[in-house]
Amino acid sequence: MGSVSPDAVSQYLKQTRELFGDELFLDQTPTSTKTEPKKMNPDLPSNIDGFYKQIHNCTRCALGDSRTEFVFGVGDPKASLVLVGEAPGEQEDLKGEPFVGRAGKLLDKILTAIDRSRQKDVYICNVLKCRPPKNRDPLPDEVAECEPYLIHQINLIQPKLIVALGRVAGKTLLNVDKPLKSMRGILHDYHGTPLIVTYHPAALLRNPNWKPETWKDFKWIRSIIDE
Repeated sequence: MGSVSPDAVSQYLKQTRELFGDELFLDQTPTSTKTEPKKMNPDLPSNIDGFYKQIHNCTRCALGDSRTEFVFGVGDPKASLVLVGEAPGEQEDLKGEPFVGRAGKLLDKILTAIDRSRQKDVYICNVLKCRPPKNRDPLPDEVAECEPYLIHQINLIQPKLIVALGRVAGKTLLNVDKPLKSMRGILHDYHGTPLIVTYHPAALLRNPNWKPETWKDFKWIRSIIDE
């Protein structure tokens, strides 16, 4: 790694203080995340754009009839990091893009703090591609229909790490009914790819006291994907 200018260090510290307060945290020891390349389903497209074109008119569950836009995902198709929420909200449904609005802006700032962005080494999506009515939690039959799409997206991207944003996304992907605190701090496995669970950006807007814990998680996340 090359030398870092004092101005860059100052900007980094200012940004992390704005997001997470005055306390700094050391990286956790990186955990090896090397996995064998996954085999592709030969019946599905072998690239992200082709996959979107194949499934964007999906009506496999009732949400396909009530959505405004199909929220496929955005980002770098060769990303090291895939971020997964539970489902689109109202603004996402209108725009067709995951994590927009205030929570999305906060997520963008967090990604900048680990030297990433929606266009750089990150892919963002949800378990469900369509908005549930009144932003309720995903139903089991909806997950059963939509999760195979997520699995194929991940197989196409081949990330080093998946991060589930929020309790609902975490318990849905891990198929457990646990509080977020019991899922955090553990390197889980999701169909052969390491997975970490952390706070949803919307939760940080409601409770800023969780920001330091989130920063711990993202320091760990960065250490894994930079390995």
